[in-house]
Amino acid sequence: MATILLVIADQGGRDLLERALRSAKFTVLLPSKEASQQDVDAPLVSPEEMVDVVITDAAGLALPALHRFVRANPQVPLVFFGKEIDRETLLKAMRLGVTEVVTVPVRYDELMRVLRNELARGEVLRQWAVLEARRSTQSLRSRIDELKTLLHVGRKLTAELDLDGVLEAVVDAALDFTGAEESTLFLLDEKTGDLYLRASRDFQSGSANTLRLRVEDTLAGQVVRTGKPVVLDQDAPEKIKTAYLVQALIYVPLYIHGRVIGVLGVDNRNRRGDFSERHVERLKALAEYAAVALDNAHLFAEAQAERSKLTTVLRHVKEGILVLDADGEIILVNRVAQNIMEMPDNVVGHSYTDFCHNPEVLEGIKQAVEGEEYRTEITAPDGRVFSLQAMPIPNVGVAITFYDIMHFKELDRLKSEFVNAVSHDLRSPLTAILGYVELLERAGPLTQMQQHFVKRVRGGVENITALINDLLDLGRIEAGFDVEKEAVAIANIVRYAVEEQQSAAEKRRQDLVLHIAGDVPPVLGSAVRLRQMLDNIVGNAVKYTPDGGRVEVAVESRGQQVIIRVTDNGPGIPPGEQPYIFNKFFRGSNVAAEKPGTGLGLAIVKSIVENHRGRVWVESEVGKGTTFTVVLPGMEEGIVSIPSKARG
Repeated sequence: MATILLVIADQGGRDLLERALRSAKFTVLLPSKEASQQDVDAPLVSPEEMVDVVITDAAGLALPALHRFVRANPQVPLVFFGKEIDRETLLKAMRLGVTEVVTVPVRYDELMRVLRNELARGEVLRQWAVLEARRSTQSLRSRIDELKTLLHVGRKLTAELDLDGVLEAVVDAALDFTGAEESTLFLLDEKTGDLYLRASRDFQSGSANTLRLRVEDTLAGQVVRTGKPVVLDQDAPEKIKTAYLVQALIYVPLYIHGRVIGVLGVDNRNRRGDFSERHVERLKALAEYAAVALDNAHLFAEAQAERSKLTTVLRHVKEGILVLDADGEIILVNRVAQNIMEMPDNVVGHSYTDFCHNPEVLEGIKQAVEGEEYRTEITAPDGRVFSLQAMPIPNVGVAITFYDIMHFKELDRLKSEFVNAVSHDLRSPLTAILGYVELLERAGPLTQMQQHFVKRVRGGVENITALINDLLDLGRIEAGFDVEKEAVAIANIVRYAVEEQQSAAEKRRQDLVLHIAGDVPPVLGSAVRLRQMLDNIVGNAVKYTPDGGRVEVAVESRGQQVIIRVTDNGPGIPPGEQPYIFNKFFRGSNVAAEKPGTGLGLAIVKSIVENHRGRVWVESEVGKGTTFTVVLPGMEEGIVSIPSKARG
């Protein structure tokens, strides 16, 4: 009688099945104790035991020993026994190979029916396995050798990136696989639509270098049109479009991205081919490898050409470019960037830390890696000044550009010198004008119109004087006359600047709010200049925010950096004007004409921030508001404790 293996965790169910099976004269086996305890190495039963059917439950499905048994004995039917089976358990059972399910309560006749069916199924599977084993063993070795050869050729082809090398390997392999006399590889000419001979082996034709076949009326063209192989093996030789006579041939298509781009063929001129279906299959497999190799070779050639173009462009542009991948390895660098950072040649593929020692560049890379854009100015070893911009590039890494701004610096210097000279020359006559205006009122009574004119003159002189003072102030800052620096409690300076603007904000019913987050480190700098910088930024926010608006000033520290943000909900700055907002005399096009200003406030802000080794930038959206961000380096030693409460 048959042997039934019960892999049942439930004691009651196992006893019930065991009694029923033994009464039906079946031999009943139980798993080894070690396998039941989920020992990953224990066998389910001893190797000498012959099992005809396995019955298991949900707990048994999880036993490693059962999984190993099923893999080793796929011909043994597997039956699931248990209560209602849920979807997840059913999926596990199906994956393991369960073919029948017996649910509780089970009837004796139903159980016997299932076992008879499964025993019959197992017998069919065993007989099939025996026949297949006999059939496969006969040709297995030759098939393995064939596959090894194909695999070797495939690896060689797909690893080859030189197009000519790929083509030579393909036609050589075609002869080896089929034993043919000649092999040819035709590619499709996209311009003319004809097939031209691109590579061949042992091809005996004087027109080999110029042989072209029409797609419309040739066997090779038929392969292109239909996408299916062509096999010719007949008594009468076939002439291939007046080019050469053959006794037998095979043509198979070369597919790339679902499109036929050529034809691979073998032929016999002097004997009939004896080409079989196996030869066709071999050639089709080779054609698949060949198509992949050709595609790789084309892509590599295109990539090399594009890289050559990019290298040429990078070599001739005047800006410095450095591109790093996500691991910090150098992908691209041109000569300008190499000279700025004093890098040697052949640094591509190496980490930037091996060659880059400029602190500003290192800081820019650090900020870009953290996802923040970084801008500053650096001086190259040859004395030129460059604008450095580091930015994160999604899915690539970091890009650093160096733009030569030396001519801008020179123009700015000449302009500053001119403005300073003119400003000094204007102070004396303006003072005289203002003095005589004051004397007019003392000389005698003035009419109402004369008083109006005097007021207009005085206002104009005061505006020009303020402009001159700002110009001279800016000149002193840019010249670096403010060399005296000390530890400054920057949070207190921000607090004073906000308090100074409170009255102006209240007159316009604005909410002026200050947030100071935690302990803020001191800044090495000039308290007067830092206060001037903050007065300009906060004053501008109050000035340009509409009545009833809101201005927020926030101070926080991040590492050893102090970050100050001033945000308003004013008219905003048009995107096209934002790059020029810190230029001298620049005023936004959407600023009301009645708003007073010299156009120098933000230029002074930028000069003060840069004089303190900091950075300032603007983010704005028209109709929604503007945020000015100032980042200053904090002092490494000493912390000024500031209460972290909001002031409004």
